[in-house]
Amino acid sequence: MKLKEYFARISYKGLTRPLDLKTSTAILQRHIRSVPFENLTIHCGETIEFGLEAVYKKIVKNHRGGWCLENNLLLSWVFQTMGYAVTLLGAHVYVPHENRYDDAMNHLLLKVVIDGKAYIIDGGFGIAFQMWQPLELVSGKDQPQKPGVFRVTEDNGVWYFDKIKRKVYSSDSENKSLYFDGPEDLACKKIFSFTLKPRSIEEFREQNTILQTAPESLFVKKSICSLQTTNGFLVLIGWTLTETKYDYKDNMDLVERSTLTDEEVEKTLKERFNIRLKKKLVPVNESLVPTS
Repeated sequence: MKLKEYFARISYKGLTRPLDLKTSTAILQRHIRSVPFENLTIHCGETIEFGLEAVYKKIVKNHRGGWCLENNLLLSWVFQTMGYAVTLLGAHVYVPHENRYDDAMNHLLLKVVIDGKAYIIDGGFGIAFQMWQPLELVSGKDQPQKPGVFRVTEDNGVWYFDKIKRKVYSSDSENKSLYFDGPEDLACKKIFSFTLKPRSIEEFREQNTILQTAPESLFVKKSICSLQTTNGFLVLIGWTLTETKYDYKDNMDLVERSTLTDEEVEKTLKERFNIRLKKKLVPVNESLVPTS
């Protein structure tokens, strides 16, 4: 595994020194604009392999994307190899329709020390809740970024990661399915909780299996491919393609949607996400809320 190959994969031609906030931000932004957040392997009838070498081969060699266990594991290797102090952390994703944080530690993120300060870096959440810059680990501090205002808040050793969202303008007022949790104009969105306890990647092995096999898993119920752009993000969920432009006007995000055919799905993955699948994708977009 070589940093030079990784930088070529994300088309990064910037500086790798000094090891400061500017450098880490530039790499994170190139990563999230080049490597999709996606779970398409599952819906091609294959298994998402576990471990750094498998992730490197998939993302760097085979030009694919991945979910949090893949994107953030790769980024941990990148930043650590560069010389940053990196710690793996485990998080519990918020489940909106149950109004609670998941009991399972089902999200991987990174703590990275930059210029003597602790930051959170997460290159594997995707869609509207993907940070674009490292987030300083300061409780209660509003940290504005292009996607919106992010905040981490500590309470008795548990940290809560939230995003204050802008209002949404959409020409398709009947479609309310972009965000998985209901209304799009919520003032604050709970995303996940975490502690600063150092984790090993092996602690996520069981979740790597559960998330791609459990019938109730988001990743089983929905085929997802999301990529950040210079002014927003693209996401393909099932057959629905959504393009969001942040802060389009008057503190409002523009959302545009279209429904694709099977043939258009394959073409869109190639042309908009730069992904070429080896096996046939079966798009899925099932409801997360139980019907009974």
